[in-house]
Formats: sequence, C-alpha cells, structure tokens
Amino acid sequence: MKKTVLKYGLISGGILVAMMAIMMPLTFCGNGTLSFEYSEILGYTSMILAFLMVFFGIRSYRENTGGGAITFGKAFKVGLLITLITCSMYVISWEIVYWGFIPDFADKYAVHMIDRMEKKGESAAAIAEAKKKMEEFKVAYKNPLFNVGMTFLEVFPVGLLVTLISAGILRRKPALAT
Repeated sequence: MKKTVLKYGLISGGILVAMMAIMMPLTFCGNGTLSFEYSEILGYTSMILAFLMVFFGIRSYRENTGGGAITFGKAFKVGLLITLITCSMYVISWEIVYWGFIPDFADKYAVHMIDRMEKKGESAAAIAEAKKKMEEFKVAYKNPLFNVGMTFLEVFPVGLLVTLISAGILRRKPALAT
C-alpha cells in the first residue's frame, strides 16, 4: 500500500504545487492579472483535478494488490493517506510562499474583502464589523499554527469528499470461488 499511496499522493501534491506556482505570480506579482475570485475558482478546480489521483490510486491498489476487490474501509484508508500526502505538500508549499514571498497576503486579502463589500453596497455597520474581523484574522494568520491549520482546512475537505466518493464507487467484493 505504501508504494501506491506515495506514488499517487506525490503526483496529486505535485499538481497542486504546480498550479500554485503558476497562479501566485499572476495573482500577487502580476498586479492583479488574476483576481482573487478567479484564483479561488482555479484553485478549487485544480484541487479537484489533483484529487482525481485519489480515485486512480484506490483503483490501482484494488487492481494490483487487492486482486480486483477492495472494501470501502480499505479504499477509504488508501484514499485518505493519498489525501494527507497531498494536503501536506500543499501546506508546506503555501508556508514557503507565504513566509518567503507574500507575508502581506492577509493584508491584501482583507483589502479585497472590504472592497468587495463596498462594491456590493453593504451597510457601513457591516463593513465596520468585517474590518474588525479582518484585523483579528490578520493577527491570527501571523501565528504559524493557525496559518498551517487554515491552509490545511482549505484543501482537506475537498480531498475527504473525493476520498469518500471514490471509496464508494470503487468498492468491490471479491469474486466467489466456484
């Protein structure tokens, strides 16, 4: 199982890291060539594409190790391990990018969120409350443990969902001997 999990986890993580490497310069260094909204859409799309490796990893394990059969539990375990490798690679990459290249990310994100509220015509009270919450977020985001946790929670639910769906689709009982 270790070989399958490592192979597909590293491929999946590599896809996410590559997409981050492409999108970060366009979002932060390209003077907004890629807006936050589009980078979120592309980011989650790349997560789904990367987590397709969970499906292929479970299928590979089922066919090559399980003799064409796998229980939901075993499929879930394989998929979850692939997901954890992928998430770890994503978090490590983000931490390098954040602390090394865009330590003002939270400031830029806060400005974006407030601008978006103002453009939507939100009330002054709602904007003031959002500013207060964004200031709290900026302070919390400077804490490496909070930063890592938030980054992990950004990607893990997508991987968990794909793992559950893949385990359900790919489970197969062993053929009965005749």
